[in-house]
Amino acid sequence: MVGAGLAQQPTISSPPAEPVELVRKTVANEIKAAKEDGDRFMFRSTKTTAKGSVTKIYIETKKATAGMVVAHDGKPLTAEERKAELARIQRFLKNPEELEKKHRQEQQDAERTLRIVKALPDAFLYEYAGQETGSATRGKTGDPLVVLKFRPNPKYEPPSRVELVLTGMEGVVMLDARCHRLALIDGKLFKEVGFGWGILGHLDKGGHFLVQQQAINDKDWTISSMKLDITGKVLFVKSIVFSMTETFSDFKPVPKDITFAQAVDLLEKEETVFAENFSSSAVSDYGAR
Repeated sequence: MVGAGLAQQPTISSPPAEPVELVRKTVANEIKAAKEDGDRFMFRSTKTTAKGSVTKIYIETKKATAGMVVAHDGKPLTAEERKAELARIQRFLKNPEELEKKHRQEQQDAERTLRIVKALPDAFLYEYAGQETGSATRGKTGDPLVVLKFRPNPKYEPPSRVELVLTGMEGVVMLDARCHRLALIDGKLFKEVGFGWGILGHLDKGGHFLVQQQAINDKDWTISSMKLDITGKVLFVKSIVFSMTETFSDFKPVPKDITFAQAVDLLEKEETVFAENFSSSAVSDYGAR
């Protein structure tokens, strides 16, 4: 990955004198963006595991993110599956406590992620490793991306078990030095590490994760893909084996004041459109044979 396509694309005048300072500025900007009450979007996600793929459509609202499954292994829901999925998302409207619980869970997940991001400047030592070019799914198309290798900082002391995973990780980050945004982090565990994301356990040596961000307009960035391959134990007893790839696409703005109920209505319409488009495509493919 590192070093591809350098000659044809815009370049940065000189490598950063202090890579960690670029990381620090980028992290500060990521934190600022995360705390802003920015624009809201509807988008599509496809998550693939050993069991197959699940496609969902999500809509961001102030209260929580509404999501609805629209396909399994690329095929629209059956009548029974659609009924069950509608009942699942309707329960958030019928039970305010459920919606509040979902809201709290999303906040906790976001806070844990932000704690990891905040730790990046201090948890690692960085080394300049070249330059890449932003694409439609990584960074901002055409922008130069600074590539930095990272390894654990032996002086770093994790403030909690959330950040403990960083002490056993090494890899590569890509930063947009113009926008000060994180375009990619590609990390691998070179030793067993503990973790504490709500539960206690450890992750085995060899675990790998890859996260990419993309610019979806002049000011908004979002995750475009994630890949996780990890093994370990929960509560040091139950084994975990997790391999997953998830991609995010088709970002469309929605009203900033959209309510959760309005989002659910819109999701139902989008699911119908998805199924109709699939049926039309299937008929066209059959006719072309």
